[in-house]
Amino acid sequence: MTFDSLETFRRKRKEAIDYIRSVTDLQPEYLLILGTGLGQLADEMDTEVEIPYDDLPHFPVSTVESHHGKLLFGTLGGKSVVAMQGRFHYYEGYTMQQIVFPLRVLRATGTSSLIVSNACGGMNSNYRKGDIMLIRDHINLLGDNPLIGPNDDELGPRFPDMSEPYTERLVEIAQTVALEEAIRMHEGIYAAVAGPMLETRAEYRYLRLIGADAVGMSTVPEVIAAIHMGMEVLGISAITDECFPDALEPVRIEDVLEAAAIAEPKMTRVIVRLLEKL
Repeated sequence: MTFDSLETFRRKRKEAIDYIRSVTDLQPEYLLILGTGLGQLADEMDTEVEIPYDDLPHFPVSTVESHHGKLLFGTLGGKSVVAMQGRFHYYEGYTMQQIVFPLRVLRATGTSSLIVSNACGGMNSNYRKGDIMLIRDHINLLGDNPLIGPNDDELGPRFPDMSEPYTERLVEIAQTVALEEAIRMHEGIYAAVAGPMLETRAEYRYLRLIGADAVGMSTVPEVIAAIHMGMEVLGISAITDECFPDALEPVRIEDVLEAAAIAEPKMTRVIVRLLEKL
């Protein structure tokens, strides 16, 4: 595997930052990453500027059908935000460095907090399709991470601490919001796997055995990069399929999107009210 030299990485990052600054002088505090079937949170935004990924120097391009591929700058919940409407996955063939490149660019525009969402499979027997789960911790089973390779000391330390990847302050506010809004929100451990195939019965049993409540194919690389850069992080998952080995049924993408649509209003309400309280 090859990596950009620090000089090449910094050049690419600067070119992307310069392009964004040529389009907008907004300095959003919060970065939102909108996962599969959850891109319509952007409809709640008062969007001032849209930038397609295609226009951004060195940005990857979303290849997943349900990911739109735009940066949206505006306000949500009374706060200045930038939303990634569409993300990048390891299974698409991107390197970890490409997957987190947008975060490393947007950190320079002023963002200090990451709110990340995803669609995932629920393995905890208390979870049902259409539920939402607050991520309390994660397990990285991707076999890679975005900090492998040259470290840019301007962004963060060589050995960042991961004892609290999901910021307790934000977790507590999200918990309060869910109670106030009478929204059922689970809390659990998210396992990230490479995909794109779904898991076997034996793999689901293994994931439960090691402590995972939900499994997906994203989020962890972005969280690692955010922690590396000193950002606060909150993660919320939409449970889009039930992964119970003894009652496992085939999953269709249409079913995943349908379940995401059920979860989306709950997730949207939690995120908007969270931002209002910050």
